[in-house]
Amino acid sequence: MNRKSDNKSNNNNYKNTKVVILIIVLTTIIVVGFFFTPKHILRFFYWNYADLNDYKKFPSVEMKKGESTFHFSEPERKFAFQVPQKFNPENKWPNFEEFLEQHKTVAFLVVRDNIMFYENYFDEYSDSSIIPSFSVAKSFVSALVGIAIDEGYIKGTDMPITAFLPELKNPGMDKITIEDLLNMRSGINFNEGYNSPFADMAKYYYGTDLEKYIGKLKVKEPPDRSYDYISVNTLLLSLILERATHTKINAYLEQKIWQPIGMESDGSWSVDSKKNQTVKSFCCINTVARDYARFGRLYLKKGNWEGKQVISEKWIKRSTSVINNSRDSQGYPYLYQWRVLDNGAFFAKGIMGQYILVYPEKNLVFVRLGKDYGDVNWAEFCLELSKGI
Repeated sequence: MNRKSDNKSNNNNYKNTKVVILIIVLTTIIVVGFFFTPKHILRFFYWNYADLNDYKKFPSVEMKKGESTFHFSEPERKFAFQVPQKFNPENKWPNFEEFLEQHKTVAFLVVRDNIMFYENYFDEYSDSSIIPSFSVAKSFVSALVGIAIDEGYIKGTDMPITAFLPELKNPGMDKITIEDLLNMRSGINFNEGYNSPFADMAKYYYGTDLEKYIGKLKVKEPPDRSYDYISVNTLLLSLILERATHTKINAYLEQKIWQPIGMESDGSWSVDSKKNQTVKSFCCINTVARDYARFGRLYLKKGNWEGKQVISEKWIKRSTSVINNSRDSQGYPYLYQWRVLDNGAFFAKGIMGQYILVYPEKNLVFVRLGKDYGDVNWAEFCLELSKGI
């Protein structure tokens, strides 16, 4: 009996030892994996897909508002919109606001000239809520490039990017021009995929050292051969701006646009890390909805703001005229970080359905901000809506 008990006890001890060893091994693998897995991959799995709270997750730099704020005028009468028939064929949505809310909208604004024709917020958002721009920020960068050219910091869009970014040493980089970056025709090899932690976009969005990453960029084809929407093009534009002007891009935006057009919010622009503070210029301007409307109005007025030419009319025209065969996934011409429509309207667009649409013929600016697209083509929606204004 004693011998059997001893054997049973030894077996139990052996099994317990194996379990302990297994736990130690697994814990070691997890700990080692954690420390050696790139930070952007860990962040991707922790935060996952982008959302409207992203401005709280990343460190940022500021754009301070100026001493005076531009205020939109109130309309003489409150305008009641109806859902356009094209988006309501079965009359399912008798209520315009319900349609917006059910289709993931958090802010919808319509400006005519200097009048806030319509303004509404949903899901506990308000006129003071900070809302990320996502890729709408690209159009702000384009505006700053035009200003830097007008001020003589950059000679022209035909300049090679390596004149400002000599660290781009891989073959073919010296052939790429600022124009190629503006038009998303650089030929740089970059995976824009948003759903994979291993895509370049995840690394640039969640990573912490953007200037280090660009040194490894390679070219997959000669520039200006084809359109390829990749956010790294806009990042390179912003770095060129900083090198040319000797000014951080957020400060340049503050000086040249934010304060001159009377933004009402102290905006922010997310950066890669507190240490490096490289602005994530391909996205991540964070401000209130009315400030996006002010930027749209600046383009509606051909760069002129209350008598002051903030952006040259020549740049505005160039930025919104079809000059090549670039087309986005929905078939819209793309140039200078804007999308252009056949009727002369143009729009800035960000993931989750962030839009600034400018319609010069109707003297209108639309701003739609949301948690998702809500299965709506908001550019077409705004055009249909304009028919009733």
